[in-house]
Amino acid sequence: MKQLLIFVVIIVVASACKHQEKIEPLKKVNWENRKASAFNPDSLQSGTSYLSVYSQIYSGSQERLVDLTATISMRNPNASDTLFISGIDYYNTKGDLIRSYLSYPVFILPMETVEIIIEHRDNEGGTGANVIFNWSKAAVANEPVFEAVMISTYGQMGLSFVTHGIPLD
Repeated sequence: MKQLLIFVVIIVVASACKHQEKIEPLKKVNWENRKASAFNPDSLQSGTSYLSVYSQIYSGSQERLVDLTATISMRNPNASDTLFISGIDYYNTKGDLIRSYLSYPVFILPMETVEIIIEHRDNEGGTGANVIFNWSKAAVANEPVFEAVMISTYGQMGLSFVTHGIPLD
């Protein structure tokens, strides 16, 4: 009887160890569903904004880099006006274009936030990456808000910080 009990406990422990939580992949923005078919730039006010993004930071010395996950938020602070984004370009530390996220204008609904995730393992941007946004809005509407939240955890250490977009002339 004792051997049967030990056997059952071993089976339960072994099966519990094999159970892994299913990790859902990060959901990418479906830009095609956001395509602005009625986009008329002549009736809108346009602008460009700059956002610093860090996919890596130095830790202790120039030889030790920590990879970060970055969440890039594009926010529409208007209660009734839609915003339009016509360009999102991601550059690395050297100023080289890594990727362009759009090839056509997209919309952000009133009070909506759209996010781009730069995954932890994507460190192409380096320590001085940045994003340039081209946007349009109604003349009376508020400008869009662009922010990035960078985060990393290693063991018991957690690190996070935020950057804010600035308008360019």
